Amino acid sequence: MCRRLGIFRASYYRWLDAEESPTAIRHLELTEQVKTMFDSSDGIFGHRMVHTKLAAAGIEVSVGTVAAIMAENGWAAKRMRAFKRTTIPSDPDKVFADLIGRDFTSAAPGTRLVGDITYLRTDEGWLYLATVIDLCTRMIVGWAMADHMRASLTTGALTMARDRGHLQPDAIFHSDRGTQYTSREMGAWCRGNQIRQSMGETGVCWDNAVAESAFSSLKNEFYHHHSFTTRQAARRGVMRYIEVFYNRWRPHSNNDGLPPATAMARFKTDTTRLQAAA
Repeated sequence: MCRRLGIFRASYYRWLDAEESPTAIRHLELTEQVKTMFDSSDGIFGHRMVHTKLAAAGIEVSVGTVAAIMAENGWAAKRMRAFKRTTIPSDPDKVFADLIGRDFTSAAPGTRLVGDITYLRTDEGWLYLATVIDLCTRMIVGWAMADHMRASLTTGALTMARDRGHLQPDAIFHSDRGTQYTSREMGAWCRGNQIRQSMGETGVCWDNAVAESAFSSLKNEFYHHHSFTTRQAARRGVMRYIEVFYNRWRPHSNNDGLPPATAMARFKTDTTRLQAAA
């Protein structure tokens, strides 16, 4: 082989030595670790997500190295089309002021939250999903699914958030101006639970970017890669994605790489410790 290539035989032995070098061995180990983390996400993580999960597991590697390893092996995150809006504009006289102003931060869980509705295709017909997201931890603290988009869908998601202890008195709940959120039923629920409503402009996705981003993740990372024959099967799949994957396993940049549920638990633990010390 060396003669055909016109190189010295010593080149072959230097190549053999390089294959067994500490650097080469380390590269092989990292490749296996990257593959394990990439496969565990069902192929939906890009190099930054993989790097975040590796760092959380105590594996020291740069984001550039992870990107290079994934490129070498052709491992790329699944990406699909964007989703369609479901907002039906309401009467302008029934809207509330924007109390968020695209400031999607919060000093404590349960005080500033956002929500929206999206649609999910099944062989039986449409399934609609409403969510409530905590801005402090980005945890989906409430959700509801139904074969309709009536106001009970949105109040159902808020009821879950309340019953799980994720709504504080005088909390702000931000949404778009869809008819579900400006309905009498929604207004009565919020007043009865001491929740202040907030709304962005019609058709301006940036005014509710956190809710839009969560739906994009759900569809791009999970829903568009499966087919569901029944609404019940879709419900089970979405529930697993939200409660098992998104809330408890998927790293979130807002939490310095921690999954939302972990960030929520850590915040509550720290708060309890400070209260006990006081």
